[in-house]
Amino acid sequence: MARYLIRRILLAVLTMFAVSIVTFLLFFAVPTSPAYVMCGKQCDAHAIAQTEHRLGLDEPTYVQYGQFMKGMVAGRTYGTGDLAVKCPAPCLGFSFRTNEPVTDIIKRTVPVTVSIVVGALVIQTVLGVGLGMISALKRGSVFDKTAVGVSLVGASMQIYFFGPILLLIFVYSLHVLPNPGYTSPFDNPGQWFTQLLLPWATLGFLNSAIYARLSRAQMLETLSEDFVRTARAKGLPKRKVYARHALRAAITPIVTIAGLDLGGALGGAVITETVFGVNGLGRTAVQAVNDLNLPVVMGTVLLAAFFIIVMNIIVDVLYSVIDPRVRLG
Repeated sequence: MARYLIRRILLAVLTMFAVSIVTFLLFFAVPTSPAYVMCGKQCDAHAIAQTEHRLGLDEPTYVQYGQFMKGMVAGRTYGTGDLAVKCPAPCLGFSFRTNEPVTDIIKRTVPVTVSIVVGALVIQTVLGVGLGMISALKRGSVFDKTAVGVSLVGASMQIYFFGPILLLIFVYSLHVLPNPGYTSPFDNPGQWFTQLLLPWATLGFLNSAIYARLSRAQMLETLSEDFVRTARAKGLPKRKVYARHALRAAITPIVTIAGLDLGGALGGAVITETVFGVNGLGRTAVQAVNDLNLPVVMGTVLLAAFFIIVMNIIVDVLYSVIDPRVRLG
């Protein structure tokens, strides 16, 4: 198990290194100067040259990348003299539009996105997998048909349609919930819960439709396998057959989907944050694109890649726990 994990981590480090190179080249090695993009048409050649010098863009590309990687480990200073600004490690760049390190922006927005995504993941997993498994066990029943219908409705809806409906009902009409927002759970757990309940419910319900259909199909396929029929023929109780044998085999692809969904969503739940007006990582990235704030865009891209890579490692580890044969691959 240890050797398997070490191989996965080394591969993840190499992948992250390759992603950092590609991302850096996309943003800072393009023919058009990033200083011109960030400064805009109102800047003259002298202002652009000053911006390039302050950002270190007048250095060779390999030197710029070396400075960028050094900043992530030991911090970095942009500019010289009275105009110098320090970016402590891990430095992912400095936003001169907001006059703060990109890391500070990420620290402020990541807890918001994590709160939304993790809460929604709990709902969509419990609701979706629960409905799917029970539907498979009660195939053809009223419950099965109802669950399939509900999952079809959820799969056909969009967040920007379903979210405003929930806002209209629970916030503006019934006044049972406050406007969505973010308060640290360490400051006020109750307010944190009530403010994020609608984003959780919206994202969790819509995504649960996919989990319900997947888990139902996987469970039906597993129930028809030889090892399940053998367990039944031996006289094992149904609960033991379903829980110990069928469920464990059926849950493997669901773990994969859940892990990849979580990694992608942590990179920025853009639509959910925009619909509910919550300033998380996704909404911040969109605003950075609109403002041509390249350091922030680059930082969020790297962070999104990091989340996806980490979740892939976690999925691989869970996979090897559920099915030890994976470790041999």
